[in-house]
Amino acid sequence: MVSAYALRPAWTPLTLVLMVIGFIVFWPLGLAMLAYILWGERVPEVRRHFEGVKRDWSSEHRCGRRWNATSRSGNVAFDDYRDKELKRLEEERRKLDQELRAFESFMGDLRRARDQEEFDRFMRDRADRPRKDGDTIEL
Repeated sequence: MVSAYALRPAWTPLTLVLMVIGFIVFWPLGLAMLAYILWGERVPEVRRHFEGVKRDWSSEHRCGRRWNATSRSGNVAFDDYRDKELKRLEEERRKLDQELRAFESFMGDLRRARDQEEFDRFMRDRADRPRKDGDTIEL
C-alpha cells in the first residue's frame, strides 16, 4: 500500500515515477503530475477561493440581487436620477470617443510626416553615396 506521505506534492521517487509514466502513456498526464509536484500545495487555497466565488455567485442569483441598467429600484425619484446620470455619462463617453478619434488622426498625420521625412533623408543619402563603378545615382 502506498502511503499518502509518498504522494505529497514534492520531488519524491513516487511522484517522479508517476510523472515519467504519465509522459510515456499520455503527455497531458505527465504534465498534470508535474503541475501537481510544483503547485500541489496551493490546491487547498485555490479550492477555498473557488468555493467562496461559487457561494457568492449562487447567493446573488438565488436572492435576485443582480443589478443592471434596466432594473428599477422601486423609487421613482431615484430611478429618474439614475436615468439622467446614465444619459450624462453616455454623452461624456461619446465626447471622449470623438476626442480619441481626433487624437488618433493627429498621431497618424505625425507618423506619416515622420515617415516621409525619413524616406526623404534615405533618398538624399542614397543619392549622395557613390555607386561602385564611380557613377552617382540620378533621381
